[in-house]
Amino acid sequence: MFDLGWTELLVIGIVALIVVGPKDLPVLFRNVGRFMGRAKGMAREFSKAMNDAADDSGVRDVAKTFKSATNPIGSAMDGIKDAAKSMTNFDPDSETGKLAKEREADRKKIEASTARAAADRKKREAEAAAKRADELDAALRAETAPTATAPTEPVAKGDA
Repeated sequence: MFDLGWTELLVIGIVALIVVGPKDLPVLFRNVGRFMGRAKGMAREFSKAMNDAADDSGVRDVAKTFKSATNPIGSAMDGIKDAAKSMTNFDPDSETGKLAKEREADRKKIEASTARAAADRKKREAEAAAKRADELDAALRAETAPTATAPTEPVAKGDA
């Protein structure tokens, strides 16, 4: 079909720059872009209309049947793909769905009990740390407290 490489596009751009001029070149490219957009839109619309007409007339069903008749391996693979797709569909009301719900409930119970145990452990550790801090504080006070000695008698100013 119609194929343009980078070199062809470069040549077209240089020729357009020489023929049209740098002043009118942006306007030209904008108009060409609009034209290409309209052409693509019309092609898309035409293709969609043809596909819809083929669907209405059953041509796709005939083509699919013909394809499966001429390619038995491909049709077997299509059957395998369909079977695999049906196996991966998750139905919450099925046996698997019920097991998944039970497992989810069990998971939540385990998480709750683990969180409770962690909170209890942290509480015990905090209490033990507070007790240890109190013991260290009491020991520090005992070391720095003045020892009980016999009171000294005050010395009179004139006796010395």
